[in-house]
Amino acid sequence: MSAGRPGACRGQAWWRALLAAACLACAAAVPATASVLRFDTARDMDAEVAAATRALLEEAEAKLPPAMQTLAPVAVRWSDRLPPDVAGRATRGTLLLNETMRTALDAVPGDVSGQEARERLLATVIHELGHFHDRRAGLSRDPRLLDLAGWQERARKPGREGDNPFSDRSPDRYELASPAEFVAVNLEHFLLDPEYACRRPALYRYFAAHFEWESGSAGCTPGIPYLDAAADEGDPALALLDPARVYEVHYLLAEGNHELMSRWGHSMLRLVVCAPGREPGPECRLDLSHHLVLSFRAFVDDVQLSSWAGLTGGYPSRLFVLPLEQVVEEYTAVQLRGLRSIPLHLQPAEIAMLLERTGRLHWSYAGRYRFIGNNCAVETFKLLHDGVPRLAGERLAAITPTGLLSKLERRGVADAAVLEDRDEALRLGYRFDSLEARFQQMLDVARAEFSIPAVQGQGGVATSERQALEVATPAEWFELEPLARRAWMEQATPRAGAALLLLEHAARRRQLAASRDWLKRRYLEGGAVDPAVLESVAATLEGLLEGSGLATRPALLLAGEPGYGLPQEAERRVATERAAAHRQRLDALATELEAQVVPLLDPALAAGLAAIDDNIAALGARLREQQRAEGALVLP
Repeated sequence: MSAGRPGACRGQAWWRALLAAACLACAAAVPATASVLRFDTARDMDAEVAAATRALLEEAEAKLPPAMQTLAPVAVRWSDRLPPDVAGRATRGTLLLNETMRTALDAVPGDVSGQEARERLLATVIHELGHFHDRRAGLSRDPRLLDLAGWQERARKPGREGDNPFSDRSPDRYELASPAEFVAVNLEHFLLDPEYACRRPALYRYFAAHFEWESGSAGCTPGIPYLDAAADEGDPALALLDPARVYEVHYLLAEGNHELMSRWGHSMLRLVVCAPGREPGPECRLDLSHHLVLSFRAFVDDVQLSSWAGLTGGYPSRLFVLPLEQVVEEYTAVQLRGLRSIPLHLQPAEIAMLLERTGRLHWSYAGRYRFIGNNCAVETFKLLHDGVPRLAGERLAAITPTGLLSKLERRGVADAAVLEDRDEALRLGYRFDSLEARFQQMLDVARAEFSIPAVQGQGGVATSERQALEVATPAEWFELEPLARRAWMEQATPRAGAALLLLEHAARRRQLAASRDWLKRRYLEGGAVDPAVLESVAATLEGLLEGSGLATRPALLLAGEPGYGLPQEAERRVATERAAAHRQRLDALATELEAQVVPLLDPALAAGLAAIDDNIAALGARLREQQRAEGALVLP
């Protein structure tokens, strides 16, 4: 009969007296302070070893929350039959400790290595008790624990992923072996590490709620740190997410285009961050320069794009934290794709939990990108599912960005009504249109201002000019050779010249993107370029790729440093210093590569880029000369 069930001694009057004696016997046999751990003393065991073992077990019991002190008594004994790499083992009713660890009992004050060995021994006892508790309480089968731990829900079919990809910044990689080991390892840290609440706050709250008891914690360094790869020179590379400054979270959808990998759009989350000093409210939506975007992308560390690798998980999946302005330019100006920003109905506490999950992903996640099974939509679904407990029951799983948006709308999580008035949506930042319409307007301005005179020759109008006269859309304009566009620029009026200058800068961004893509597709392909040229830039390219990888896997900045989870104050200083040195190295490599890469590029791309630069320089000079002639303020 359990001492934890006082109701067992209640019953009908005719047998109440019979049970009274049994209740008294139970109370006498199992006192309220009964010991959970019972040490089995071997006949030939030294009395000092036995006493030291009991002292260790008493120390372990003192660390346990009340809920674990009601475990059925566990026998503890030393064993010489455990493998050398196994410190302890929880069998059916016995906790075995590896005989080789007995020397840790002899640690004395001042003996650092000895004290560390004794701490490992204490952690082993807690770890194995965690297994006993888990068998009774079923923590390792709890869906919420599995969400927090990293055994994520699948999007394509029911069930969870078999592997845990949260491998960076782990306190002990043994936690990734199984959910049961994850529970045991994290119980060690929950009970023994006063910084656990700071490093893994969501898991700390989970265990505290489960036990209805808190282990206590050290003061946490405020904010959720992230590596700001887009920081301006002179600004710290490590920035902070402050939940108190995030007014809203939006589902940010980049609309699709004709490209295979972009046909269904791209899923992102937008953080509406209030400007410093502004109270959270609707006005924060206009603080665009402070807004951030959480975007999952395939990081191609070998710079070779492969559809097969994308289907099979050949690319790492990384969570990028990017400025909204950079994302808007990338999609609307370069890719000519519109963006829709739809608010999600989340409470402030839910936003804070989502940001904590973002921090865990940023510092610990090392997933694999799959175009179908683990793409941007799936990753965004997992972030919402794992970060906001309420959403875990909403059945949001989807494998396309538009599919995820549809489910968010149907479940009442996303409010797409903000897009109904297009002008108002543009004004308030719920929509960012592709700049194609603006480019069309600039092209129309240029066409209306002047026409190119025909240059007579044997074939009549020159081919490039004939092409220019037939251009009707920005896409056709950008497809022209730069020399074909030059004929317009040489006769441009100030108004037409300003329009063409904007178009030429857009053409340069597209040419740079095309050059980078070409380089990605050719690098490391033996027959694609001259091997001597490839060898001359290989070290520089590899250095840049390594650096780019570091920017998306910030845990590497703290390699060799103690600690796990969210970095605390001392680690943040180290990361900031290393990131600054790393950025200087990347800048030097980029400058070096700029001089080396032209021979590696496709000749047509290289010539096109040079010709565009010439166009911009010539058009700028023409506009300045026109301004001088008119007595206007001259452009720099």
